[in-house]
Amino acid sequence: MAYNEYRPKGFGGFSFFPPVIKNLLIINGIVFFISVIAQNVVIGGHLLDNVITQYFGLIPFDNPSYSFYPWQLITYQFLHGGFTHIFFNMLMLWMFGMEIENMMGSIKFLVFYLLAGIGGGFLQLFLGSGLGPIIGASGSVFGVMVAFAMYFPDRPIYLYFLLPIKAKYLIVGMMIIEFLSVGNGSFVAHLAHLGGAIVGFLFVFMDRKNNYDFEAMLNNIKNKTKINQTDSFTKKTSTFGFGKKNAEEAEFYDINGNETSEKVDQEVIDKILDKISQSGYQNLTEKEKKILFEASKKN
Repeated sequence: MAYNEYRPKGFGGFSFFPPVIKNLLIINGIVFFISVIAQNVVIGGHLLDNVITQYFGLIPFDNPSYSFYPWQLITYQFLHGGFTHIFFNMLMLWMFGMEIENMMGSIKFLVFYLLAGIGGGFLQLFLGSGLGPIIGASGSVFGVMVAFAMYFPDRPIYLYFLLPIKAKYLIVGMMIIEFLSVGNGSFVAHLAHLGGAIVGFLFVFMDRKNNYDFEAMLNNIKNKTKINQTDSFTKKTSTFGFGKKNAEEAEFYDINGNETSEKVDQEVIDKILDKISQSGYQNLTEKEKKILFEASKKN
């Protein structure tokens, strides 16, 4: 599919450091810096770095010492085992992800990135062997690389900055190597890489057919939340007797609580309720509070 069929969403124009990529680089860098410090901090007789890995790395189901927690499917993507590990993951994320985010838009790219990492984590958990914690963004990055190969199959990638290879051949070759490396006894979570790649492929394949608009979905959720909050507020005020009949029968009271002969109509109550919705009950005048109070008594 041609590159010019897509347009960036959520920000203006092409960027070498689009928002999600930039923030992922920053967050991963901060977490790595914390882990480096944590390697020299002992709390309660436990090395802090081990505690972080225990709760935020991806723990296999059959690990006898540590427990699996659902949030680990997200948090393990931000932990790395050393400078080389994080450097190459972040370099690949920037190299291959920059154009993908510019095309997809930031919200869709973030969903895609996290889902690729989650998919890689699931595959490693269910099919992998070994009891050690799984850490690293490699699953997510492999998903991004597969997406790049699908969008730009003939784009030349310079291997070792010298040998040009088309993206589709390079990425497929890397997948084959990962597949052949499964079960080789190394500490590398090859299944996590493959899982991220599979999710990346499926996401792009389905997105081409359906053109998911996560930004619109998010706005719909926000709008529904606002509507529900408004409906809930209306129901609560109705239970206090602020209906039309009560509003028409309620009488004005002055600031000293003395009854006047003036009647309250529905429009007055509606204006007071609108004011509560916009600025809160605490911003009502004493007169307005008394109107609502007396209207509720008429129920």
